[in-house]
Amino acid sequence: MIGGRAARAVASWPGRVWSWVRSRAADRPAVDPVAENRLTRAATTAAVLLVAVIAAVVSFVHIEHLAVTHGQTKLAAVLLPVSIDGTVAGASLVMVRAARARLGTPWLARVMLALSVAATLAANVAYGVRFGITGALLSGWPAVAFVGSAEMAIGMVRRVRRATPAPAAGTVPADAENAAVAALKATLAAGNPLSSNQLMERFRLTRTQVTKVRQLAGANGHAVLVT
Repeated sequence: MIGGRAARAVASWPGRVWSWVRSRAADRPAVDPVAENRLTRAATTAAVLLVAVIAAVVSFVHIEHLAVTHGQTKLAAVLLPVSIDGTVAGASLVMVRAARARLGTPWLARVMLALSVAATLAANVAYGVRFGITGALLSGWPAVAFVGSAEMAIGMVRRVRRATPAPAAGTVPADAENAAVAALKATLAAGNPLSSNQLMERFRLTRTQVTKVRQLAGANGHAVLVT
């Protein structure tokens, strides 16, 4: 009898565990998409930075050694890889900045990126070519990895900006108008109302919107200077 009860208890144990797991999953709060998106961006940024640091260190060692063994002074050998890989980083950052600002990529950034990528790739391959094709491929990989990661990051920024519609010219969020109304009422009460130009500059309003703000604030009967 006792053995039968024990057997039934053991047989029902997986079902009880599964029911508990399902109840815990149902009680779990929904994943915040904003937080998840931030986590993804942070992980992507960390991965790109990790690859960039590794590539920069390896490339520095390769180019510095190559320069020392080809007639360059110690100081020049140290500064040369910084100038080459620094140009890669600088041009990439300019391209990221342009993508974030919804601007076209500057042609000079493209040219300098192409030249610096060719220089760092050639220098790294030249360092390893004495060890055959395998050495050349291994030495050139860090430069390829860095450039590829940078291009992926730039592509992500461009896709996000393309998916987010730009605000129409002349439109301002309603909270800006509300803030302008509140500020104008306060300055009217103090006897020193904001001018039309001050409203436009401070809250980025158009003249039509300034007129609307003045009407809402009850400033039509007050002289509001346009200075």
